Amino acid sequence: MGRVTERRKVLRIRDGAVSSRPDTLVAEEPLEIRLNGKPLAITMRTPGDDFALAAGFLVSEGVLAGQADLRNIVYCAGATAGGTSRSSGAESGGGSNTYNVVDVRTAPDVVIPDITLERNVYTTSSCGLCGKASLDAVRTTARWPIADTPPVRVTPELLASLPDRLRAAQRVFDRTGGLHAAALFSEEGELLDVREDVGRHNAVDKLVGRALQNGELPLSRAILLVSGRASFELAQKAVMAGIPVLAAVSAPSSLAVDLAAETGLTLVGFLRGSSMNVYAGEDRIAVRAAAAQG
Repeated sequence: MGRVTERRKVLRIRDGAVSSRPDTLVAEEPLEIRLNGKPLAITMRTPGDDFALAAGFLVSEGVLAGQADLRNIVYCAGATAGGTSRSSGAESGGGSNTYNVVDVRTAPDVVIPDITLERNVYTTSSCGLCGKASLDAVRTTARWPIADTPPVRVTPELLASLPDRLRAAQRVFDRTGGLHAAALFSEEGELLDVREDVGRHNAVDKLVGRALQNGELPLSRAILLVSGRASFELAQKAVMAGIPVLAAVSAPSSLAVDLAAETGLTLVGFLRGSSMNVYAGEDRIAVRAAAAQG
């Protein structure tokens, strides 16, 4: 849709020299997600991969579990580009489609659960869940218990190589410097997919939503790498997609560690160079016994 970046005029000051020049910024716009015609959530996101974002969000909320659960996703209020589905409705923005409202239609036999997961979802989807009730909600609604999946073993050397590979794949970040990224890697280190967004949670939703659309859930052999910190919400999204390993270049939150420990998720933080901290699920990290004991 051509709105991933925008240009703005800035006053540039460098070592006392002043000049005026255009600067490239990452675009940020609201996206309203509707479920079967009813408003559900609003998130601030970078436009693009909106259908995948909505699908991934609903995987996190326990609504969608597979490709067959999804009938279609449409932009509300007019025509879409690229031959995608259309829906009718009242147009906004002076009669033009703003592409900021999507409606997810589920298959007729999909039972809609309590999608609030102990919170009101009609808010920004970056709010995340909180508290003991949220830990219980994620554990009870997860479709693919991570502890029951075939064992995945990764070496510290493989994990250490991933941040540079993620950074090299961030095309929009090179132009703006203002985007988070999330990537899926195979247990052998192959880059499977990468998405960028102003929100870490959105980048992960786009990955998970794309996997659902392609019939690839659960992601039980994948490693999820995020460019910032590991919040509870990101751990939640990994668990709900069946991802066994979550790695972050920055710190995890205490609640993220609690959730990882309760669900069997391997959680790695401060992944920088050859250094990292493993906060939970260390059995998936193939370290030498002597080194682990030290």
